[in-house]
Amino acid sequence: MARAGKASDGAAMPVKNASKVGPHYPQVLVLVGATGDLSKRKLLPGLFHLCRAGFIPGCRIIGVSLDDLDADGFRELARKALEQFSKRKLLETDWAEFSQILDYVPMSAGAGAVKAAVEAAERALPGESRRIHYLSVPPSAALSAVRLLAEAGLAADSRIIMEKPFGTDLASAVSLNARLHEVFAEEQIFRIDHFLGKEAAQNILAFRFANGLFEPIWNRNFIDHVQIDVPETLGLAQRASFYEATGAFRDMVVTHLFQILAFVAMEPPTSLEPAPISEEKNKVFRSMLPIDPRNVVRGQYTGYRSEEGVDPESDTETFIALRCAIDNWRWAGVPFFLRTGKRLAEGQRIISLAFREPPKSMFPLGSGVGSQGPDHLTFDLADASKMSLSFYGKRPGPGMRLDKLSLQFAMRDTGLMGEVLEAYERLILDAMRGDRTLFTTAEGIERLWEVSVPLLESPPPVRLYPPGSWGPKSIHQLVAPHAWRLPFERTWRDPDRLGS
Repeated sequence: MARAGKASDGAAMPVKNASKVGPHYPQVLVLVGATGDLSKRKLLPGLFHLCRAGFIPGCRIIGVSLDDLDADGFRELARKALEQFSKRKLLETDWAEFSQILDYVPMSAGAGAVKAAVEAAERALPGESRRIHYLSVPPSAALSAVRLLAEAGLAADSRIIMEKPFGTDLASAVSLNARLHEVFAEEQIFRIDHFLGKEAAQNILAFRFANGLFEPIWNRNFIDHVQIDVPETLGLAQRASFYEATGAFRDMVVTHLFQILAFVAMEPPTSLEPAPISEEKNKVFRSMLPIDPRNVVRGQYTGYRSEEGVDPESDTETFIALRCAIDNWRWAGVPFFLRTGKRLAEGQRIISLAFREPPKSMFPLGSGVGSQGPDHLTFDLADASKMSLSFYGKRPGPGMRLDKLSLQFAMRDTGLMGEVLEAYERLILDAMRGDRTLFTTAEGIERLWEVSVPLLESPPPVRLYPPGSWGPKSIHQLVAPHAWRLPFERTWRDPDRLGS
């Protein structure tokens, strides 16, 4: 993997803050799909921050795309992307340095031109360097991009990051993995799920396994049910053709919600290393029962079929809610409810664990106990992560009246929000380091498609729901006798507002 390079010619961006969490070697990153929406919104701003902050000890970025640009044209595109989408201030000195590490090769130039650009980038970096490829392309273009890298001789001793979806069913996932493995070994492949790159998702592991208060009760004896709820207010944007062939289940559940479920349900790994964590996640997937279509509600928002690029008789779901089960010692009998969809009432990313209620109540009628449901432990997976533990407590005054109270924590309470990496930044950095902890494996992906076979073969009919609602009314029958945690009875506390 190591390749000797010439001393820096001044084109590589200098390191400002040496960091132990970054890779040990300079990186040459081939960004396939460099002019696309994801690249402009997330990848280029993220790479700019990682380079500027000194997480990467030297870097060169080679954009590859269908657009007929030269290096200056790509730099102009990158500058506009940073100005529009970066959440951090763009200083001219930083941009001047970053622009010099950017290069571009149009796809039409062929494999030889890509190889020549990579070799020139390696010569511009000091000492040894490593190669990493990011495929920011639609699934239909992934294998052609892989073939381009193989033809250029850039596959050996490199790493490759791939975007979802990883197949559309079991057969396509198995075929895709087989084709990938003809060029890249499994340990070279990093299948990215940006949900797992969020601080809040990783905080689930810390919360579970570092606290003696909660790990002993993290099982079927104390937890009644679990909800993973990711409603979106957004519609299709410009993704009609993609969404028509995919739908909410393939787009969100297999690639995102099931991965979060594994973090919630996994057994303690032997260590916080990539292999033990991946193994425990895969054990969860092996223990999942096949999804029963009778435990699924598919929905489609009114007006979807009128969208440009959508079949007027489309049966594609823009909403899905389902009940699934993990048939192992820890979770037997505990239902997991998952919900996600487009054009819903709120945009949220919530994990909520409902605790079992006491078997008998000593409190008099009218006390209020039980009136607001069970106690909940709730994780908000938004970038500014939050947690809440709800419980009943006595209302001040005479008599025994109980109200639902809560203990709440927000990351910004710590004063460390400035240190939070965005999800793509964290995952790119992990891939450069070879850390596979937060990435999915071929085995895990294929198993998830396997448990999805009954649903994909016999999907229930889609039910219409109005935009701005919480989905079809039948979702309440799905979750009964429980209730959906969203919408919240109470809003998250705002420290700024409380102090005003």
